[in-house]
Amino acid sequence: MHLYLHIPFCRQACHYCDFHFSTNTSNKRAIVEAIAQEILLRKNYLPHAPIETIYFGGGTPSLLDAAELNLLLNTIHKHFQVEPDAEITLEANPDDLNADKLHQLNNAGINRLSIGIQSFHEPHLKFLNRVHSATEAEQSVKTAQEIGITNISIDLIYAIPAPDHSILVSDMQQAFALDIAHISAYCLTIEPQTAFGSWLKKKKIKPIDEEFAAQQFEILVKSLAAHGYEQYEISNFARNGFYSMHNSSYWKQRPYLGVGPSAHSYNGTSREYNVSNNARYLEAIQKQIIPATYELLSIADQTNEYLLTGLRTKWGVNKAKLQTLSDGAFVKTHEKELQKLKEKNWIREDIESLFLTESGKLFADRIASDLFIEES
Repeated sequence: MHLYLHIPFCRQACHYCDFHFSTNTSNKRAIVEAIAQEILLRKNYLPHAPIETIYFGGGTPSLLDAAELNLLLNTIHKHFQVEPDAEITLEANPDDLNADKLHQLNNAGINRLSIGIQSFHEPHLKFLNRVHSATEAEQSVKTAQEIGITNISIDLIYAIPAPDHSILVSDMQQAFALDIAHISAYCLTIEPQTAFGSWLKKKKIKPIDEEFAAQQFEILVKSLAAHGYEQYEISNFARNGFYSMHNSSYWKQRPYLGVGPSAHSYNGTSREYNVSNNARYLEAIQKQIIPATYELLSIADQTNEYLLTGLRTKWGVNKAKLQTLSDGAFVKTHEKELQKLKEKNWIREDIESLFLTESGKLFADRIASDLFIEES
């Protein structure tokens, strides 16, 4: 089993982010205590399944103090069997990661950091409304490595408006110089309920240039490959097998439990969605109620989710599993579509699985959508 904890607080709102969070941290301790209580309430969600990965996401989990982090980890260990070699990841912002904080995280048992750097270019950080500086970004990685946390991932954002690709190239060079095990590279997207979304509507900024974004993606892929990184998922690159085991579990449709406001859970046949409201979440948990919406997944839901996530990975999608999930409908209804995709050189197959080609990765969501099955 895999466990996700959503910590719904940030120092300030990044202009591109549409995840659930609040910049009002006055009830942070109460929310943490409620998450600990939800862990207790959910201890039988996947009975007898040991925890292989724990992931603190958000929001900004590095805002947790030592007492709050230890409360959550102690509660997990009390009510679940945690594998001795479990991957325990915490998302962090560079401005939180001084030596004292990193010692605290290391002592608590955090053995993997996902640091939200986004760029090493100061004007881009300001454009994105990040709190940290370029210097803090670099220093956070170095300090973590000195303390002994070597399983480090950084986030980078590409397709940020620029006159050419030189800033991206510089960002990549700085990342390589830090000898990081894992890099997640995400295309800048403009979501409606964000500052960027509002600015786009008011024509204060232009839409993302798709051709520029595609060029940057190709630069990233080639540069990362040349420096020993394996693209094991479209946006994720690892050296020496340092995959994110937690995120890989999502892509492989493994069961997981999500706790905290807005967190999702999946048991193989259904999903549950916690309320995306801190006050309502807190009120429900205090009444011993799990504030989640339940959804039984149909045959089409399960098949289409597998296509959407699995095609993005190096492992592709297993044809036999597609047939099983779709109750035998996939091959029968998509033989012609698959042939078209192969002729475009967007998809390839071996005896067992379907995979995206290098050119197909540029159209991953479109390809998955073309292969979706309809409700019967």
